[in-house]
Amino acid sequence: MLEIIIITIFVSTFLNLFLAQFKIPTIIGYITTGTIIAYSFELHDHTHNSELKEIAEFGVVFLMFTIGLEFSVNHLIKMKKAVFLYGGMQVVFTAVVFIFIANYFFNIEIKSSIIIGLALALSSTAIVLKILNENGGINKPYGRNVLGVLLFQDIAVIPILLMITIFSAKSGSITDLLSTTFINATILLISLFVVGKYLLEPFFGAIAKAKSNEIFISSILLVVIGSSYMAHAFGFSYSLGAFIAGMMIAETNYRNQVEADLIPFRDLLLGVFFITVGMQIDFAIIAEKIGIISMLLIAITIIKIIMVYGIFRLKSGSKNAIKTALSIFQLGEFALVVFELSFAKGLLEETLGQILIVTVIISMIITPFVLNHISDIVDIFDYSNSKASNDNHHKRGDLENHIILIGYGKLGRYISNLIQKEGLSFIVVELDIETVKNAKKQNIPIVFGNASQKHLLESLNIKKASSVIISIGNSHKLQHLCEVVNDLTYNAKTIVKVNTFEDKELLSSLNLSKIVVETEKTADVMFEEAVNCMITHCKIDPK
Repeated sequence: MLEIIIITIFVSTFLNLFLAQFKIPTIIGYITTGTIIAYSFELHDHTHNSELKEIAEFGVVFLMFTIGLEFSVNHLIKMKKAVFLYGGMQVVFTAVVFIFIANYFFNIEIKSSIIIGLALALSSTAIVLKILNENGGINKPYGRNVLGVLLFQDIAVIPILLMITIFSAKSGSITDLLSTTFINATILLISLFVVGKYLLEPFFGAIAKAKSNEIFISSILLVVIGSSYMAHAFGFSYSLGAFIAGMMIAETNYRNQVEADLIPFRDLLLGVFFITVGMQIDFAIIAEKIGIISMLLIAITIIKIIMVYGIFRLKSGSKNAIKTALSIFQLGEFALVVFELSFAKGLLEETLGQILIVTVIISMIITPFVLNHISDIVDIFDYSNSKASNDNHHKRGDLENHIILIGYGKLGRYISNLIQKEGLSFIVVELDIETVKNAKKQNIPIVFGNASQKHLLESLNIKKASSVIISIGNSHKLQHLCEVVNDLTYNAKTIVKVNTFEDKELLSSLNLSKIVVETEKTADVMFEEAVNCMITHCKIDPK
């Protein structure tokens, strides 16, 4: 076993180093590692090992905990429409379509069809939230749509698992099962609420006074694992307990430190989870049923995209609706759990179960590539931005010697204020539609669009601009954006803000006018203030 662990770590490390050269997500590396290890050591039978599955599931548990940290109770209440209305619509409507297809066209027994339909309506919380957290998409309108749906899906897992128990029960009353579940849910929520409301703040306060990082981390693990185990003991998923624990800690003063300390555990265990996913890939089944799996994957993807787009087109614009649909088109880890449990309970045939499991895994493998290129994909299907750009070209053709400000976050707003005070001509490019709407109300010259699209920048007469200021906070997209601007202006007049010296090194090959390192400027200001204090208090001659 130790040999297998060492080789697994070795393969995953060097494989991900290789894939990183091509900007391929680590998730793919972990899944590939699992497949390699499973075939090298003939471990396919061990993928059904309950202990291994529970360890792997804690990757999702810690992910849900860190997501819970971002959403206090008040925040969740504010999101109730996104979670319960749109999330509920997505699960119910999508499941109904799949249930009808499974039962009517494939003559699958109604109980099995219901389980299949509900499982296919679910998406991958682990992959989607991990990537959206990394690329900053979680803070955008479509990211909030996605989060709301995924939260409802995680809640929906509870009744789905209960339904499997009911369908497979040989005896016992359904009423008794439902009443027991309701009582358990009430006890669990009240218990966790009381602990979070009255005990967590003083508990972490006492831990903080000890000034021991080891004790602080162990106390976090106690809260996370304890809450997860408590939820599991009452018949619910581990991840639900972890999410509630995260929401409880979000109400305390220790949220930021807790999140910082827990991220290494989360990422490590998520790696284990994806390795176990890769271990379940069976090339024999793929080769034998490749036609069925391909058709099934395409059909499921198209149906889910259409359903999600239709639901969110009512709520937001076309572009955000498409991005939301593309973000959750895939099948997820909870579908694997549902299919495997249904197979064990005799609700699914072995061949059908294996086909569905392989289809789930392939859709999960495809997901990172879609999410990391989602803007480019959306631009292919949505011509509204191109149209807007063409309109802008006619309206702004007379722009000359102006400043193009890319990004209208806190820094962008501050820069625009300075530009306005000097009375200079400028125009802002921003991708967040709500930010654009709010800026227009203040008569800020701003356009909605993706600044990495050349035709948009050309419509703003970038070649006649006096300078281009790039003030986006997403380092992941910064290099690509600078390369696009470089192609149009040779970056002879481009000023870029980066977060770290590492980001500066990545841009060093481009002909940038000025790269402002946030940490460097902060250090200069702090040192200057320290010197001023010495001059003032010690009456040192500044000469």
